Amino acid sequence: MPFIMITVLIDMIAIGLIVPVLPLLVGEFTASPAEQTFWFGAVAFTFGVANFFAAPILGALSDRYGRRPVLLLGFTGFALSFFVTGAATALWMLIVVRLFSGALQSNASVANAYVADITPPAERAHRFGLLGAMFGLGFMLGPVMGGLLGAIDIHYPFFAAGTLAILNGLYGYFVLPESLPAERRRPFEWKRAHPFAALSGLAQLHGVGPLVVVIALASLAQFVLHNAWVLYTTFKFGWGPAQVGWSLLVVGSMSVLVQGFLLRHLLRRFSPQRLATVGLLGSMLTYFGFGAASEGWMIFVIIVVGNLIGGGAQAAIQSIVSNAAEPSGQGQTMGAVASLNSITAVAAPVISASLLGVVSHRPQGDWLIGLPFYFCAILQCIGTLVALTHFRRHPGRSAVPAT
Repeated sequence: MPFIMITVLIDMIAIGLIVPVLPLLVGEFTASPAEQTFWFGAVAFTFGVANFFAAPILGALSDRYGRRPVLLLGFTGFALSFFVTGAATALWMLIVVRLFSGALQSNASVANAYVADITPPAERAHRFGLLGAMFGLGFMLGPVMGGLLGAIDIHYPFFAAGTLAILNGLYGYFVLPESLPAERRRPFEWKRAHPFAALSGLAQLHGVGPLVVVIALASLAQFVLHNAWVLYTTFKFGWGPAQVGWSLLVVGSMSVLVQGFLLRHLLRRFSPQRLATVGLLGSMLTYFGFGAASEGWMIFVIIVVGNLIGGGAQAAIQSIVSNAAEPSGQGQTMGAVASLNSITAVAAPVISASLLGVVSHRPQGDWLIGLPFYFCAILQCIGTLVALTHFRRHPGRSAVPAT
């Protein structure tokens, strides 16, 4: 477990480095806020499309050849994409490199499959929480570093991220052990690996069914937030890279606290189903709070309270899905979840850009600028109702651990 946690930490620091500055880099090639919003959405759109098709295929390949080689492939693709993005001189270069990196990047889903390989079903929610804590820690350190470097030159964070990706590749090559023994591997079959078959198989897992809708809605809300965050805080509060970096520092700190420490104790008292339901409800209120906040300091309060209430939902749902999958198919299952997330990642830039475009002309501080987050709150409300109905029909553990 420590090996994969370090791998994920370095990976997320690299990703977090570019969060505060990628929209600003796009802005170097555009002439207005509306144009900047559109092309930032286009850059994110290409990554999502490529990842949608590639994630379940890479997951199935990890079921066949092991997790380690697929992770190394992802590190290589990330390193190349970061360096090329930092050196880009035109918008088309940004779009092409994001397409390339999206096709090679499936580190998150393979890391989840890695954890499932080495963890008994009853302990997976806690272990996924630890992995989520590493995601949070990476996003705590990365955006702050990216904000500070971006304040000097917005190209520096991309070169720093590329360097970290190379270091992670070297760490993976020389240190990271393989988690999937040869006897638990299965042949690669295209009919099961392409994204549409993988998603169909995900929906057919025992006890999962409607949770696919819940995952999709929660993921769409999260990606809308990711795509809108920098421009929203700029339009509404006049924030720059430093303030955005500090806000993400608080997000990461709370993620580490909740998923790394509190979740273990919560799982002793509450079922994953209960934690998922309460977490989805808390996320709905958090999104509404982001949109309605009238002062920048309120954002930090909402982040803290929202994570305390809803921080364990993702790990709880992840464990329910993982426990329903066969041991030899964890890679494909986690790849299908990643592909589902990628569908929402494709839609989210279009939605967030459209919603922000509608309100971008409004004066700073106007409550309507929070329109993207009101939309996210509605999505989470629907997801909460679907999850609550599903768990009432399937009391106890809604997914039977695979044997």
